[in-house]
This record gives sequence, C-alpha cells and structure tokens, in this order.
Amino acid sequence: MSLDRTISWRGLDPLTLEHCHIVASGRDTRIRSAIVTPGYGLYYRIKLDDAGHVRTVKVERTDGKVLELFSDGAGNWSDDRAEPLPGLRGCIDIDLWPTPLTNSLPIWRSDWVDGVPQRFAMAWIDGDEMSVRRDEQIYTRLDDNHVRCQNTEGFERVLELDTDGLVVNYPGLFERAG
Repeated sequence: MSLDRTISWRGLDPLTLEHCHIVASGRDTRIRSAIVTPGYGLYYRIKLDDAGHVRTVKVERTDGKVLELFSDGAGNWSDDRAEPLPGLRGCIDIDLWPTPLTNSLPIWRSDWVDGVPQRFAMAWIDGDEMSVRRDEQIYTRLDDNHVRCQNTEGFERVLELDTDGLVVNYPGLFERAG
C-alpha cells in the first residue's frame, strides 16, 4: 500500500474532532493523529510493518496519561517496561477508542471476498480509561465501500469506506469532517 494522506473525522457520541496523517510505503505505515474530546485531548502514533501488522502504538493524553505497546507482529505484546501482555496473545491489530481509523487496519491487510466474514482478535484500547484488553471482532466485506463490523457482545455497524479503506461514515459514532 502506498498512501500519504491527511484526514479528519467528527465524533458524534461523544462530540470529538480528529485530525490524522497516514504515510504508507512499501517499507512500513506510520500514523499520527490528534483527537479533541469533551474531557481530554489525545495524541496517538501507530507503526505498522510491511505486512500491515501493528508493531508499536503510543497513546498520550493531555492529562499526562500514557499507554505504549509493542508487538512482534505475530501477536505477542509487551508494555513500555518490556513486560509481556499474555492476555493480548494472538492479537495482530488494535482498535482504539475514540477513532474510526483503527477499523482500517484489518481491512488494509486482509484479502476479502464479499459476504465472507473474517474474525480478528483485537487489542482494544480504551482512551477514556487508558486501558487495553482483548476483543474478538468479525468483519464482513459487503462490497467495495461497505464493511460490517461486529463484536461478540452484540455490537454491529455497517461502515462506509472510501477507496483507500478509510471510514467515511460509522453510523451513530463518526463521520468524515471537511
């Protein structure tokens, strides 16, 4: 994937504004973004390897809280003290709240057949709590511009995507700004 793009989203519940920049080359993908929420500001950086696997993620809030994670790209995670995180074993992607950007990670790296669901183990990062846990999610590509996202707890949305696999509309939660 080759991409050099700036994009913005509006969060609808709660009201947020995100400004994100993505640079992808054949070597890696680097993502930097800032989000303003009603309760805090949040800055995150994500680095993917050439296979689209998350290798590093750093989430910083304006109140000084920081969460930094490292992956070997094969589903083994550690924190910023190099302590293993066995609860995340097998997770290749992350899902960071409050942004729709991380929904693109499994979309970018997977081969898709319309109507065929794929299951992903995600390292789900809660920016409100600055915590991380495992979350099983199912993505089903419906057509070139729509993917159904579900989790095992009953959450389900059909995301509208652009030609780069980035969210245009995440019903009830996010929409493209600008």
